[in-house]
Amino acid sequence: MRQKTFRVGVLLHGALGLALWGATIAAVPAAESQSATKIPVPTELPPGELGKFVALGRDIVNNTTTNPLSKPYTGNALNCTSCHLSGGTDLKGLSFLGTAAVYPTYTSREKKVISLEDRSLNCFMRSMNGIRPANGSEVSTAIAAYITWLSEGYPIKMSLKGPHGPNAIPALKLDPAKGSVERGKSLYDGKCAACHGVDGEGVGKFPPVWGAKSYNHGAGLANPVQLATFLKNAMPLGNANLTEQEALDIAVYVDSKPRPKFVLEEHLGKKK
Repeated sequence: MRQKTFRVGVLLHGALGLALWGATIAAVPAAESQSATKIPVPTELPPGELGKFVALGRDIVNNTTTNPLSKPYTGNALNCTSCHLSGGTDLKGLSFLGTAAVYPTYTSREKKVISLEDRSLNCFMRSMNGIRPANGSEVSTAIAAYITWLSEGYPIKMSLKGPHGPNAIPALKLDPAKGSVERGKSLYDGKCAACHGVDGEGVGKFPPVWGAKSYNHGAGLANPVQLATFLKNAMPLGNANLTEQEALDIAVYVDSKPRPKFVLEEHLGKKK
């Protein structure tokens, strides 16, 4: 049987989060197979109404807290692109490239098979500390359309290792107990505070990393190993130079700070 490939016209089965998910949304175990050939990031939108919808999804990903469709569902100051760097097109920043091709898939967190939409909508509850939009809503479908567009050309291969796309970042093999809050604070002050604030509040376009406006305890990055993996690959932005130990120390420090608690029932409500 010839192997099928994802086409933009097939609006898949669904998704943050984050995280929206990246759909590979946090640093996770390596995906089952890496694309043998580097597939270029698409630049030309589909024609007509589908192209407009893909563009809408792109805007929601980049401007989640200000887009009028997605804003009512957010609960902090993070946008999808805060974790999925460059709108999910940066391979070092929880890339969306190829993600749609692994869904639907089973996830141990929800203990069920989920769609691409499900994955992204769960990020609204966790990474965005907000309320889950409805499956099939304009917000949900637009994000799925955008990620599907970014997955064009990747072979369909449902993941047996969870919601991790072909460009997922392999999780570092680290022991959180070996991280140091004290070393992490020193490193954070020297390498991170200029962008994310001395008190983690965020500076300008750079997002808060703890406190009421950051991700909650249910987010993938609330796990120090997942956060350390992200930091090692992507931070400091544009000049990732942390050692694994430095990344772990910063992650342990950041995740030791106060942030919203995650109570599932509180995030399943209707639109605000």
